[in-house]
Amino acid sequence: MMSLRGRPGQARPKRANPEMTASFGAFSNVRQVTQIIPNFEPSPAAPDSPLMTTLIDDRRVRARDASPARYFYLNMALACAATAFLGFAPTYWVPLAHRTLSASPVIHFHGLLFFTWSLYFVLQTWLAASGRVVNHRSLGIAGVSLATAMVIFGFFASVTSMKNAAALGKADAGVAFSIVPMSGIAFFAVVFVLAIMNTRRPEIHKRLMLLAAVSILDAAIARWFLTFLAPPGPPGPPPVPVTIAPAVVASLLLVVAMVRDWRTEGRVHPVYIYGTLALLAVKVLNWPVSETAAWHAFAGGILALAQ
Repeated sequence: MMSLRGRPGQARPKRANPEMTASFGAFSNVRQVTQIIPNFEPSPAAPDSPLMTTLIDDRRVRARDASPARYFYLNMALACAATAFLGFAPTYWVPLAHRTLSASPVIHFHGLLFFTWSLYFVLQTWLAASGRVVNHRSLGIAGVSLATAMVIFGFFASVTSMKNAAALGKADAGVAFSIVPMSGIAFFAVVFVLAIMNTRRPEIHKRLMLLAAVSILDAAIARWFLTFLAPPGPPGPPPVPVTIAPAVVASLLLVVAMVRDWRTEGRVHPVYIYGTLALLAVKVLNWPVSETAAWHAFAGGILALAQ
């Protein structure tokens, strides 16, 4: 029988240490697990995924998104809000502070909604400029509700103005002038809907939002024209042609945006070109359309239903 000790002169095999074997096995398991776990580091070439978005630190997202160029739209929003406030100061804010303003609740709520829009636009551009894109998108639902209310009460305010003109014995002038606020709120609504449809295309979306904000500033600028340039006369709606100059002044903000595009991008974005042309076309065409029998039949019918 062969001895279990082996042949003479043959080295005796060493018995494995149980503790060392367990340690090596555990280390091997760790290496296998680390090879299975995917790499969650964001790749510049790979598109962002929801999982990656949740894993990236919020400060890194803000540092990536908060480029200095984005603050241009915040500055433009501040300019729009300042124009709206200062424009209505002589005819609304100052008389309201002195309790000498006489207006219907519809006009007050209309003014509240439109000025709230100016503040909302500032907030949204600040969120986008500071990289808080998630908060910016969450507040977008509130913007849709606010814009819808603006359109509804903009129409109601136009009807109220026609009723006030009719009470002064100037029903025809009121009907003719009603095209100015009605076409203005219609233009705002169309541009806003286009902006919402292009939320996935930020270069188009932010320019459309600026166009929508500028399109309703002519009413504020017109208050300065009426206060300091209009000759004294009886109360009532002004002639439609006098609303063209305030619209041109408001469009200068879009010219500033065009210059910025040309200097930074090397070209002017089509949204600014076609949007500005469309805005000015609407304001100019208000004059001849307001004198047509078709418009007087349309707006006069609305007035008759409201009385």
